[in-house]
Amino acid sequence: MDLEQFSTGQRNKPLSVSCYQEAPSYSQISPSNENVISDRWQPWWEGYQPISYKLCTRSGNETEFRDLVTRCNNVGVYIYVDAIINHMCGTTAGAGNHSTCGSYFNAKTENFPAVPYSVWDFNDGKCKSRSGDIEDYHDIPQVRDCRLSGLLDLALEKDYVRSKVAEYMNHLIDIGVAGFRIDAAKHMWPGDIKAFLDKLKDLNTQWFSAGTKPFIYQEVIDLGGEPITGSQYFGNGRVTEFKYGAKLGTVIRKWNGEKMAYLKNWGEGWGFVPSDRALVFVDNHDNQRGHGAGGASILTFWDARLYKMAVGFMLAHPYGFTRVMSSFRWPRYFVDGQDVNDWVGPPSNSDGSTKPVTINADTTCGNDWVCEHRWRQIRNMVIFRNVVDGQPFSNWWDNGSNQVAFGRGNKGFIVFNNDDWAMDVNLQTGLPAGTYCDVISGEKEDNRCTGSQVYVSGDGMANFQISNHAEDPFMAIHVNAKL
Repeated sequence: MDLEQFSTGQRNKPLSVSCYQEAPSYSQISPSNENVISDRWQPWWEGYQPISYKLCTRSGNETEFRDLVTRCNNVGVYIYVDAIINHMCGTTAGAGNHSTCGSYFNAKTENFPAVPYSVWDFNDGKCKSRSGDIEDYHDIPQVRDCRLSGLLDLALEKDYVRSKVAEYMNHLIDIGVAGFRIDAAKHMWPGDIKAFLDKLKDLNTQWFSAGTKPFIYQEVIDLGGEPITGSQYFGNGRVTEFKYGAKLGTVIRKWNGEKMAYLKNWGEGWGFVPSDRALVFVDNHDNQRGHGAGGASILTFWDARLYKMAVGFMLAHPYGFTRVMSSFRWPRYFVDGQDVNDWVGPPSNSDGSTKPVTINADTTCGNDWVCEHRWRQIRNMVIFRNVVDGQPFSNWWDNGSNQVAFGRGNKGFIVFNNDDWAMDVNLQTGLPAGTYCDVISGEKEDNRCTGSQVYVSGDGMANFQISNHAEDPFMAIHVNAKL
């Protein structure tokens, strides 16, 4: 199964429209609770600065949110909410009702009456750094008890705070959400996370089997070299494997002498967390802007040709629980290597309202919504992943450089040419004999193929020819694309 992350700010209402398309089985949406409004331009990161647990943001109100969840659940697209639990807004947010629901707050006195939280519900007394912020990532108590970038750090060892968090998450479960991304999990004690997760209800039986637990994945940036590791959080659920996108980007870009041939032991062999604990992605809302983790190697929609290859590899490979990004464009402007517009929020009208997600004739999106999940190559690789689910990694081949191929048992096969010369090889696919439609250059429609065709002989062999100048220098076939 596959997970799709919608970029920060997409409207609840247009988002629900995409539930009726060929969407992945799960969608991660932006934070759903009330947040600060920092200025009239409303940067995207406002959504990560809570004021209360009321369900109203720039994306819509609670009625619209309920409609989104219901409509998506009814067509088998289940919603994961990005849960901001570690903190409230930043210390510089001031006081007033400049928030998405209009709730009053005072960041200076740490007063959030709409929850309610008071000064006693924050970690100021526990933090031992001079500034009150995290200053040393090798000091575990500091990372977990001090303020992340000035954000007011909640005292999650208090049962009252745990109960308010669980109350919010249970409200979302009642509405019908299927799980949660736990933002900034690295900045919370694993035992505190367990304590509020233990208070959660089973999922709503209107859509889920009785006794089904919410799916949990925790944002833990662990690139190595720090005492806090992803493995410390395995008891609570999956963890984000940030090394995945950073390393895959380096390989696909052919930086530092890396080659795709080296991907033969991809996964745990590269020092990643165990597959059944990993949530993996090529990019996310932070690192596609140079924030978070991964650095310059991260591939994004701005690097579309290489990006499609990386996402294709991720979706074909059995390692981890995969997440596909769905973004919006912003006016990038680099000064001394830094994008000074990395704060820009979703496509908006002159009055600040978010533009709707329009759908083009070819099913891609307009209005500066990128919608990578709708790109034919990525959409079809999501289908590929579902077709080959449970099949073993098999029939690896490489040329010692950047031409590689592998199969998934007798259900699917994928081939890449990331070299600077043409590819013409005969490979063992492991697939039944027949004519297959390449789902990268086209797709099967009725009983014909809109793209290239691949002929698999009785012994499972097939010839693959991929130009290094091709728009998409990779091919993929699976049993449901057999003519």
